[in-house]
Amino acid sequence: MTFVKNPNARNNSESKTNPDFIGTEVTAKVRAFHKSFPEYAPTPLQNLEALAKAYGVEAIWVKDESYRFGLNAFKVLGGSYAIGKYLAERLDTPLEDLSFEKLKSKEMKEKMGEITFVTATDGNHGRGIAWAARELGQKAVVYMPKGSSQIRLENIQNEGAEASITDLNYDDAVRLANRYAEDHNGVLVQDSSWEGYMDIPTWIMQGYATLVDEAVEQIKALGYERPTHVFLQAGVGSFAGSMLGYLVSAFGDNYPVTVVVEPDEAACLFKSMKIADGEPHAVTGDMPTIMAGLACGEPSLVAWGVLRDYADGYLSCPDAVAAKGMRILGNPLKNDPQVISGESGAVGMGVLSLLTQDSEYEDLAKQLKLDENSKILIISTEGDTDPENYRSIVWDGAYPTF
Repeated sequence: MTFVKNPNARNNSESKTNPDFIGTEVTAKVRAFHKSFPEYAPTPLQNLEALAKAYGVEAIWVKDESYRFGLNAFKVLGGSYAIGKYLAERLDTPLEDLSFEKLKSKEMKEKMGEITFVTATDGNHGRGIAWAARELGQKAVVYMPKGSSQIRLENIQNEGAEASITDLNYDDAVRLANRYAEDHNGVLVQDSSWEGYMDIPTWIMQGYATLVDEAVEQIKALGYERPTHVFLQAGVGSFAGSMLGYLVSAFGDNYPVTVVVEPDEAACLFKSMKIADGEPHAVTGDMPTIMAGLACGEPSLVAWGVLRDYADGYLSCPDAVAAKGMRILGNPLKNDPQVISGESGAVGMGVLSLLTQDSEYEDLAKQLKLDENSKILIISTEGDTDPENYRSIVWDGAYPTF
């Protein structure tokens, strides 16, 4: 693993990005919208007490998003909220006046007509878009990058979408989706953002914040004010930026020590921070990694400002780190609950295991102030969304610990 520290994270410069666009006030409205879904329930916050003791920290909490809406991943939170916001604007009606059930009504469908939502995805985001479109009686077209899992493709198709695996990398698949939407009068719903395409990615980030709002509420119910540390996996950065922006808005200068984690082969945020000119920088090429949900080469502009200004550091890590995290979560100590976590969901746990157990990272653990008083939040963003690959790693030992 390779670490780069952000020297500007804790300064009080007035030029810093204002995170309140994903603060608690906005998130209360977002969560109210999600609560209007019949499928809504807070996902579990698993308390790994035995593991915390073994790792010499006070608490380890894992937010388990495999329970989200029966879709085995968190992504539907962002896509569904963005679609809701888009439809509200199209209807010239505040979203607060439009529950998900109301948007599904025949009356609303007649007002809106037929809409095709278009996206690119490694799997989880596309499945969420396909699910939301189907629930609303609309269409979805989904493009996947080369190397995508066949079962993830089938899961998207089973939600009623027109979906295919391309011969492109993720970022080029996004460009293909954008062209299709432009040529066919569709609506691109993507968490990547660029000049001229900012609103929908912002709404997606706001949608994600429901899960961290739940987590903070659950942590407080356990008698704690907040986590002291959070490890946030990143692709384009929208998820990590959403979580961090919420935490900064909620806790001010006392927000948790935050480390952004990326695969070695797709570490665009790590690269951007290492270059340290304040600008986002892309990684190009195929980006081979088992962490398919993080195999993105171009940072989201909406997320970049938050991550650049507030993340304490960035870690680039090999696939073996994610594989180790999957095995740890799937094989708990003593009475700790089991968490079935996929490749992109478990990498934070793999990082924590090395920081607390491997002498090679002792200095980094001290730099991050990991000690017996640390209370750590990890978000398992997906379950076994590729069951065959999950078993090859957890059962058969693929990608062994180095």
